Amino acid sequence: ASGAHVDAALACIEAGKHCLIEKPLEITTERCMRIIDAAEKKGVKIGTVFHSRFYPASQQLKNALDRDRFGTLVIGSAYVKWSREEAYYASAAWRGTWDLDGGGALMNQGIHAVDILQWYMGPVLSVQAKMANRRHTTIDVEDTVVANLTFANGALGSIECTTAAHPGTLKRIEIVGTKGTAVLEEERLTTWQFKHPEEVDNATLNTITPQSNGGASDPMQIAHTGHILQIKDFINAIIHHRPPQVDGREGLKSVAIIRAIYESARTDKTVFVK
Repeated sequence: ASGAHVDAALACIEAGKHCLIEKPLEITTERCMRIIDAAEKKGVKIGTVFHSRFYPASQQLKNALDRDRFGTLVIGSAYVKWSREEAYYASAAWRGTWDLDGGGALMNQGIHAVDILQWYMGPVLSVQAKMANRRHTTIDVEDTVVANLTFANGALGSIECTTAAHPGTLKRIEIVGTKGTAVLEEERLTTWQFKHPEEVDNATLNTITPQSNGGASDPMQIAHTGHILQIKDFINAIIHHRPPQVDGREGLKSVAIIRAIYESARTDKTVFVK
């Protein structure tokens, strides 16, 4: 259960062990910081599993952003419209609870999209959100959420996330700038257009194909390629005494955004991300 990560992590850290922790790092920013602070004090490494960052297409999009190919960022959007059967939530008592699941569709399914969106677009300043239960009405947490985002750089954005869809579609990230637009659907770039094209652009669209349905309708169908690459990075970080690409503080960022979205939906107010 996501809300039990802190106890296991602190025990491992106290024993002097490095920890690679599945998403979310924990279900509140305070619990995340307990893990981060303990690891820094003990001198061990913490990694948070966000395997979507490690797909070649994800890395190519990040590289283009770092090279300023998009110009001024305008809009960044994330869409996770998946299907989870009622049996999924009934499979364990902790599923669908605030105390141990930490949230519903957004905290558990959409968090990968939240992480990669903020990795591309930069810090989120504030959010406005609504949430609902459209299919799974017996769980405590949401199965549908929509949020408007304001990024620190002035760009705007949106997140749409649900586990109530049929049949479910691939996770989709859209990055729009004054000089370029890209769309990433799970492991594949489906749009790659720039005001100033480069020779490699056509090859970029043609070299990467999806390996799975990305868990859109079945969590067991999530590809393992990204996990393998992230585990290799974590091992190399230990060997070469460097931070892993997705450390504890990186893992904290998506949790902070999601907690702000939940607070906004609960209060019907704009909430600043802390």
